[in-house]
Amino acid sequence: MILLQSFGIPPTLLLGTIGMLFLAIALIIFIIFHQRKVIRYQLKMQQMEAEQQKILLRASIRLQEEERQRIAADLHDDAGPLLATARLYLTENMVNLDKATQLQSIFNAKQIIDEAIQLIRNISHSLMPPTLKNFGLESAVNDFFHKINGSGSLNVNCRFHDYKVRLKPDKELTVFRIIQELINNILKHSNSSFIHLTQHNGEDNMIIRLHHDGRGLNQEDFLKMSKSNVGLGLKNIQSRLKVIHGDILFEQDPSESFYKVTIDIPKDYNEK
Repeated sequence: MILLQSFGIPPTLLLGTIGMLFLAIALIIFIIFHQRKVIRYQLKMQQMEAEQQKILLRASIRLQEEERQRIAADLHDDAGPLLATARLYLTENMVNLDKATQLQSIFNAKQIIDEAIQLIRNISHSLMPPTLKNFGLESAVNDFFHKINGSGSLNVNCRFHDYKVRLKPDKELTVFRIIQELINNILKHSNSSFIHLTQHNGEDNMIIRLHHDGRGLNQEDFLKMSKSNVGLGLKNIQSRLKVIHGDILFEQDPSESFYKVTIDIPKDYNEK
């Protein structure tokens, strides 16, 4: 203390300086540890996002593989036997048969071939519905809803406010499949009395919104179920949205009288 006084430094000033120095050191240490914690958190989030991307990719690959297997099974189990049967009627021995038997064999073979053609046409329609291909998303959704209304079990309707320029065919098909999957989930699980779909155009996006009055999901439920083993349909929706860079939001209306599902799709118009 005497030494400090000999230099003319007040003890309170020295103590204050030491205190500030300790505070500065403590602040620097805190910032360093906080930054390390932030970096660890960011790395963890990146790992979780990468894992989610892997899950979506696997779901997309599985969806494509299941579709291929279904088509292969339909062709092998249904079209294959039909064509093999038709071949039995069109053998080289036909030339040795009488004319009436020849005509009957040709007629039978033609019926079987027509049945095989219809089967292949149905498989083709399941891949790309003709209404969607020829008239676009609005007509395909209206047709789909009309068939549901025909059952009389619930009231479904849709309204497209501005869909004069069609999306590209592959994107239209993806959006249609997402709508189908959502509607199927509502029909299976929600016990709704109505489903209402609307379409609006933004500046750079298209918004499709579904309303229904049954049991529904919120966004947390959707994310949780889409990561589980029981949410295959939801995984399919998420993987399809990833392909078209779209987003989806599940929520309950503030009135708690119905649920909403909002699909946000970047525009990518057909150039034809």
